Amino acid sequence: MYMEPIRIATAQFGNKSNDKLFNLQRIRELAQKAKDEGAQVVAFHECSITGYTFARHLSKEELREIAEPIPDGESVQALIGIAGELDIVILAGLFEKTNDGKLYKAYVCVNGSGLIAKYRKLHPFINPHLTPGDEYVIFELFGWKCGILICYDNNIIENVRATTLLGADIIFMPHVTMCTPSPRPGAGFVDAKWWQDPIANADILRREFDGPKGRSWLMKWLPARAYDNAIYAVFANPIGMDDDQLKNGCSMILDPFGDIIAECRSLADEVVTATITAEKLTMAGGHRYRNARRPELYGEIIAAQHQAVQRVAWLNGNK
Repeated sequence: MYMEPIRIATAQFGNKSNDKLFNLQRIRELAQKAKDEGAQVVAFHECSITGYTFARHLSKEELREIAEPIPDGESVQALIGIAGELDIVILAGLFEKTNDGKLYKAYVCVNGSGLIAKYRKLHPFINPHLTPGDEYVIFELFGWKCGILICYDNNIIENVRATTLLGADIIFMPHVTMCTPSPRPGAGFVDAKWWQDPIANADILRREFDGPKGRSWLMKWLPARAYDNAIYAVFANPIGMDDDQLKNGCSMILDPFGDIIAECRSLADEVVTATITAEKLTMAGGHRYRNARRPELYGEIIAAQHQAVQRVAWLNGNK
């Protein structure tokens, strides 16, 4: 089926912890910039409405205070209002609470008419009171099939392949990542003192952000997710301080060849836009590889029961 080209934007900005009004205002301003660049869709990072890393300190009651029902909560309704005002589709994240007392890490897609899609993170870890999501989500934007996977969900390669096999041509990948300790060589925090004057310290910050603590690690796996599955990957990540951790942005859009077609490269809030075209979906090698699969050989192996263990180095003593 032929699909018209679509203009998609991805953004980076410095959110404030538990300051929804500030964050929604930045989302509105950057969505306006995306619209001015001709974007029909703009994506923001994980928990872009609420802030993220600060939630590791919260009790269940405190987390419930900042979480909202979806779509009836104030923040999603405000997001719908922004989307309607600007005539643009917006994707953004927040903590969700439900009537049965559960808490989720959620990401929504809205337009001026309301909620288009909601996804719950399958592998949440920032707070022990979060419930894991239990389903993939496929939805349509301007004739394109889309999916969502939040941060750690993308590190489990089966999630990306499953979302692709369900029909996704575009996968939105909101993150809060990089610049944290890990057993991998070169990983670690970036000293927050450099962010006190990012203009004067621009060279230091760029080396830190682009090195093994940041972008060079991202480049080990993110292009492979797009290439192996022949999908467009829309990666969004914050820039600046998220609670007490410095984040390096690098929001980008990759095509089905694994090539970067747009990327935020400034040390400030930024939005970039790319045109997504259908022909790459079938030209890329991943399309052929999917069609060459022989699941009868490994279906049972992949589906075998195992003891799931999720360890995040910077939350678990760097082990």
